Parts: sequence; structure tokens; C-alpha cells
Amino acid sequence: MKKQLLIIDDNEMLLGLMNHCYSEVFELFLCQSLSEAKVLLKDGLFPDAIVTDLNLPDEDGKSFITYLKTNPLYINTPLIVLSGEEKSQSRIECLKLGADDYVMKPFHPEELQIRIEKQLNSVPATAASISLNLEGNRKSDSDGGSFLTPKSSFRKRAFDIIVAGSALLVLSPILLIVAILIKLDSKGPVFFFSKRIGAGYKVFELYKFRTMRTGAEKEIKNMAHLNMYETEKQEENLETDGNLIDDSGWKNEDKLLDSQNQKSAFLKFKNDPRITKLGAFLRNTSIDEIPQLINIIKGDMSLVGNRPLPLYEAEKLTKDESVARFLAPAGLTGLWQVTKRGKGELSAKERQELDNTYAYRHDWKFDLTLIAKTVPALFQSEKM
Repeated sequence: MKKQLLIIDDNEMLLGLMNHCYSEVFELFLCQSLSEAKVLLKDGLFPDAIVTDLNLPDEDGKSFITYLKTNPLYINTPLIVLSGEEKSQSRIECLKLGADDYVMKPFHPEELQIRIEKQLNSVPATAASISLNLEGNRKSDSDGGSFLTPKSSFRKRAFDIIVAGSALLVLSPILLIVAILIKLDSKGPVFFFSKRIGAGYKVFELYKFRTMRTGAEKEIKNMAHLNMYETEKQEENLETDGNLIDDSGWKNEDKLLDSQNQKSAFLKFKNDPRITKLGAFLRNTSIDEIPQLINIIKGDMSLVGNRPLPLYEAEKLTKDESVARFLAPAGLTGLWQVTKRGKGELSAKERQELDNTYAYRHDWKFDLTLIAKTVPALFQSEKM
């Protein structure tokens, strides 16, 4: 998945050049003004890096740096400033305000790309720093995106109850028909109950229509070799450098052992043999997830959020860059479902990035955007 890059410059010719040079490497969002860029950010764009000219006609570039670096959503987003000013004082001021790099114009496109990639490869923000930023900025940012305030949390909860309750009433005939078909299709209960982890590591019982043979969860250990995410991790390990000597000259066997012993946090099987014929249809259309409307009414989860993980997946997410996903609520639909549903090339790393992006970005407007995109995503093929 390409990294998203937001570029802001009022020089149309320069934007065209950067589009030509970087479009195959990054997913580009090009703006000619800071006001235009802010609209994109408010509408749900969460770029992996931002490149902006310092001298733009509609707003002082330094105030934009302050806007980004005092916002909990973008404080850790790499920011590269472009400027034609040779004064060292200007460079110092930008870096003090929080800019991650300062590039003089004119510049070579390849040099800028190297600088961007260097910033993207830097250590990501930890969940701890995100939490601290959240507490320190909960009441700030009146003109930009933010984590949910008490007011928006109440609005989100009220929306969840109204929509989920109404949907249950409208869909009740379908629920009855599906229940009868499940009973006719295979032996076992109509509903499947599974312990899941939601926001803040809250454990709850998730409700779904049963789509697998009875006792399917017990077969997971015997199917570990079929896990798509585990296969991907093994392939990555095979491609790593075989040199066991680190920069200090000592044999680095511990790192190799850690890599070999590391298990994937996510499980997914292509053409899972445990799924019944009716279950495959229910999954492809997401009908199996309708009972989760009850979870939403109970307050276990929300209409929009990150996928509520089973215990055996959640217990493996212990690194700071992984646990950030639990800052957001669990949801019936979300960024991962809308963006990648039905696409077998989804990697564990991409999935983690999407979960974290929603955790940092989630707000009322962004939720509405994801809900609007959910309906077409429901009918994408999902054979995993």
C-alpha cells in the first residue's frame, strides 16, 4: 500500500513536476493553498507525511506548522518545509516550531524523495505518546479534526443506538429467515458467540450468525500453517540479510531468534474449509454480522471502529505501535473493512496501519464518510 503524501505549493508547475516524479511511489494529494489542505484534513485525510511551501498567499507557513504540531492527530506526522529563503534564522524558527526537515528551493526531486522516505522510516509514535497528546489536547483544535470530545462521544453513542435499533426492526424478517436456513444447512446453534477485545482492552461477547462447522475454533492450531499472515512473515524472514554481525562487531543471534520465533498477530485463511456453504454466502454479504447490532445497542462496540479482535489475536499485539488501535472503539464497519475488504493482498502490516490510522483520526465526520462507503464494500468478494 502506497504511503499518502500531502503536498502544498502555489506553484502549479512545481506541483506538476512533483506529481510526475512521485506518483508511482506515493499516493499524492496536491493543494495550492493551506485552506485547501485544511479542508482535506477535516474531511478525513490522514497523510503519512506533509510537504508544504513556507510562503503561501493565504496563510503564513509558520502558523500552519504550529497548527499541525499542536494537533494530537498530526503532531507525529512528518512535516517537510520548502522555502526559497536562504536565511538560517528562518530555518531555525521552522525547526523550533516542530518541522521535521527544511529543504531549500530549488531542489532536486530525488533529494526531496530521499528526505521524505527518511522521515517515513523514522520510529513511529508510540501509543503512550498518543495517549499523552490526547489528554493534553482534548479541548483544543476548534477548526480541525480531533479525538472525540464528550459532546461528540454523546452524539456518536446516540447515533449508534438510533441506527442500530431501527436496523434491527427493519431487518427482523431477514434475521428469522437466516436463522431457519442455518438450522437446515448444518448441525449446531444459529448464533456464534465469541469473546472479543474492544476499546481499552474491554472484553465482551460478540454476536454473529454461525457460518462455520461446530467446534471450528478448536481447529485453528492444526491450521496454523495455512495462515496467510504467518506465511507472509516467513517469506519476509527468508528475504532478510543473513549477516549475523551487527555494527558493533558482535554476533547478533538474539535478533535472529526473535525474528524466527515471532508469530503473526492476525489469522486469515484462504478458502477456509471450516466455512459452510451457506456461511460463505452470509460472509460475502456481511449478513452474518447483523446480530452485532445488539452489541452496538448494549454499548460493547460502535457502528464505526476497528475490528473487535479475538483474544488469541489481541494477546499478540503488545508493541507500542500495535496497541494504539485499542484507543479507538470496536466497530461493525471501519477503515480496514471499507479500504481493503475482499482484497487478498492485505498484509498484517497494512492492516495494523489502517487500524492505527482510524485510532488517530476517528471523529464524527470521518465516521459518516466510512458509513457512506460501507454499502458498496459489503458486496465485494470475501473468500477469506
